[in-house]
Amino acid sequence: MYYPVFRPRRLRQNETFRRLVRETRLHLEDLIQPLFVVHGRGVRQELAAMPGCCHLSVDELAKEAKEVAALGIPGILLFGLPAAKDAVGSEAYADDGIIQQAIRAVKDTVSDLLVVTDVCLCEYTSHGHCGVVERGQVKNDPTLELLARTAVSHAEAGADIVAPSDMMDGRVAAIREALDEERFEEIPIMAYSAKYASAFYGPFREAAGSAPQFGDRRSYQMDPANGDEALREVGLDLEEGADIVMVKPALAYLDILWRVKQEFRGPVAAYNVSGEYAMLKAAGRLGWIDEERVLMEILTAIKRAGADLILTYSAKEAARLLENRR
Repeated sequence: MYYPVFRPRRLRQNETFRRLVRETRLHLEDLIQPLFVVHGRGVRQELAAMPGCCHLSVDELAKEAKEVAALGIPGILLFGLPAAKDAVGSEAYADDGIIQQAIRAVKDTVSDLLVVTDVCLCEYTSHGHCGVVERGQVKNDPTLELLARTAVSHAEAGADIVAPSDMMDGRVAAIREALDEERFEEIPIMAYSAKYASAFYGPFREAAGSAPQFGDRRSYQMDPANGDEALREVGLDLEEGADIVMVKPALAYLDILWRVKQEFRGPVAAYNVSGEYAMLKAAGRLGWIDEERVLMEILTAIKRAGADLILTYSAKEAARLLENRR
């Protein structure tokens, strides 16, 4: 009878052993909580497709920010829903825009909480696209100035990091130049560098009111079949001055996340997007999966694939689970 000399099971027999040799560790400091802010007061309206996530008015956002900070989560990512939309997304870069108000409120409430702001026009434009539309086409270069104005307005309001998600060519360079000219050289850019034209964004577009009114976004977001192109996109953003690059979505693109981390070795973020969150919640509510275990397995997989930062709607839940494991 042959008996193995090396027995991997020796170090799996109880939780103490498993923790001792664990290769990938998820930490609170890895997480960023996205939040949706709207005009009004006293608004806390749960999103049907994203249970546990809400539209928050600025006063309620301040309360939420305090809760996030108390859990030990280092930062939030803000998305705004404007009072009115127009063809050029004017509220995106207005001094009294919803995001600008939200940044100030959060910083007045919990000054040390990291505030990351999404820099894009899709929530603010009447046509729902991420840039200027002319003759039915999304125009790249005219959009850059508006994105740069938006980023500067966020920095002026007190944002810690600006995060362009539009996928226009050259937007990182345009934003970096504009920030530097206005003496915001210290503000980092977290670029949505490998952002795919994914069907996993459905619940977000409902939550943010950002579905395109015609066509789709495949002329500027990446083809899900392409991997080499992601490396080119990341390389271009880094050359233009990105401080952190992002892969979005996360779960269906773990291979891209791994390749980006191995190729560039710098800080990499991954976005665990709304569709991934909605599927987890739906299956959990139906009792088909152990929701808490699956959540932690998903986040660990994203970390294992190379993410330094994970933007996830489950950040608060994960924080509580991590605290209970201590």
